[in-house]
Amino acid sequence: MTNKRGGPAITAGGDKRITAIGKVLRRYKLDELPQLWNVVRGDMSLIGPRPEVPEFVNLERPEWRGILSVRPGIADLATLVYRNEEEILARASEPERFYREVVLPEKMALSLHCIRARSIRFDLKLLALTLRYSFMPHGFDAARIRRAFLFEEVA
Repeated sequence: MTNKRGGPAITAGGDKRITAIGKVLRRYKLDELPQLWNVVRGDMSLIGPRPEVPEFVNLERPEWRGILSVRPGIADLATLVYRNEEEILARASEPERFYREVVLPEKMALSLHCIRARSIRFDLKLLALTLRYSFMPHGFDAARIRRAFLFEEVA
């Protein structure tokens, strides 16, 4: 992204702050690679809820307390299901409002499910699909991913 100050806290598709190189990095999720250093340092884990923009966090809600009770991660179910979040937000007439009212509650529910359902099998499946759709995004189907984890179908 460019170093321009200001703008919304979220990034929707077509955001003028995203450079040409940034578009490629974001498409293949390569912009996430520097966070591996945070995993090595112990600040993050590979699997866990993604950190949220502080202005969207409401500590009064028990859902947030549950999400913030575990170490943040690079990949979780919400991140995988919403891998094309920028495109979804670009279609909204008011992207930030749509994020707060529709996307964020769904991401919170998916993150909480991920926390409750954690197991070696769950984490390996999540990691494998995250890697697959990060480097080969064609064929991505959010509804199928959701079903695969919520109802344990084969993905």
